[in-house]
Amino acid sequence: MKRYLIVLFALLPCMAWAQFDTWFEPASLRIDYTLTGNNKTTTFALKEMIREPYWSGSKVNLIDNLEFGNYIVKVYEPGTDHLLFSKGYQNLYGEWVTTDEAARVTKTFEESVIVPFPKKKVEVVLYRKDWEGQLVEGMRLQVSPDDYFIRTADDLNLPVFDAWIGNPDITKAVDVVILPEGYTQEEMGKFVKDCEFFVKSLFDYAPYDRYKTSFNVRGVMAPSAESGCTEPGAHVYKNTAMRFSYWTFDSERYCMSTDNRDIRDLAGQVPYDQIYILINSEKYGGGGIYNFYCSSAASNHFSGDIIIHEFGHGFAGLADEYYDDDTYGDMYNNDIEPWEPNITTMVDFDGKWKDMIDKKTPVPTPRVEKYEHTVGVFEGGGYEPKGVYSPHMDCLMKTFQGHVFCPVCQRAIERMILYYSE
Repeated sequence: MKRYLIVLFALLPCMAWAQFDTWFEPASLRIDYTLTGNNKTTTFALKEMIREPYWSGSKVNLIDNLEFGNYIVKVYEPGTDHLLFSKGYQNLYGEWVTTDEAARVTKTFEESVIVPFPKKKVEVVLYRKDWEGQLVEGMRLQVSPDDYFIRTADDLNLPVFDAWIGNPDITKAVDVVILPEGYTQEEMGKFVKDCEFFVKSLFDYAPYDRYKTSFNVRGVMAPSAESGCTEPGAHVYKNTAMRFSYWTFDSERYCMSTDNRDIRDLAGQVPYDQIYILINSEKYGGGGIYNFYCSSAASNHFSGDIIIHEFGHGFAGLADEYYDDDTYGDMYNNDIEPWEPNITTMVDFDGKWKDMIDKKTPVPTPRVEKYEHTVGVFEGGGYEPKGVYSPHMDCLMKTFQGHVFCPVCQRAIERMILYYSE
């Protein structure tokens, strides 16, 4: 029996590779769609499908068993429940619907999902999670690879450069594309240096420092007409490549963009799993959304910490652990377990970091000096002072005081690195 199990586990990667080669090409299908709604209703609508030249995701880990995020895309063999590919993600619309504005108005956001390009007909289904955490089907598409309405992505003929190549095999690495926001043509030299700073910042922190050969970082040199970034609260408006803006959701430091198509068109010039936008600004700010994109000011005193904090959101799905921000209304339903790996409502704590807590540590854990460096269950996290708990008194997902990720966040990051690179 033991010999049989050893042979079976040895064959699993080969079986996964065979599934990829049977169903998919080493290219991507980008599905652009819109989400229209408010805090009560949401409607999906197809906008366009684009064939992009690279598939940089794993060819082995095709099924996302974590299902992080409130949105999931799944690819099925037509007419069956045979799952070929899945991936969880979050988006800007998903954050907006938790704001007070979503109770007053209806808005439309453009979004994208990326799946491997099919060799034959497949069924693509987009889901969202409702308030109770149940999957609700949003859109179902029958996709044929020879559909002439699937356009080929434009080659924008932009210079690209390798800021760091740890593994030339893009299917066994985390491929990060860095895009410049608010850098003029004359400032492209500064953008290159800022990308080098990004790489240095990433590998200055554990556990990234142990996985340098698992990352590739490439920059796309796309100039903006004007230097800087829009700041509506200061009546400053800039003509930039991707139209990023501070004061997103009326939060001064939150700097994001709803210009999805330009972001995706630029990112698709190189292989990518994660998108990071460097903003040519000294003003503190940025943002990060799981499997969507991250952004941060490139020239702020805290830029290194901001980079690593926002990448924690976008790459590993880590939640904010602070609890004194009222940007959002009801972000979490305290009657279900949140999907983020570093916060809990204690509804299903066994699946979180329970195995990392010493038996002598009280649960919940008081925020007192005795437990300052202890993995515990501290009330407060995810913008909520009550009912949501975080694993450490401090962490890079809470403040920049300690300049380190707590052990729980480090484990979550490491698991995600291995998901992409093994």
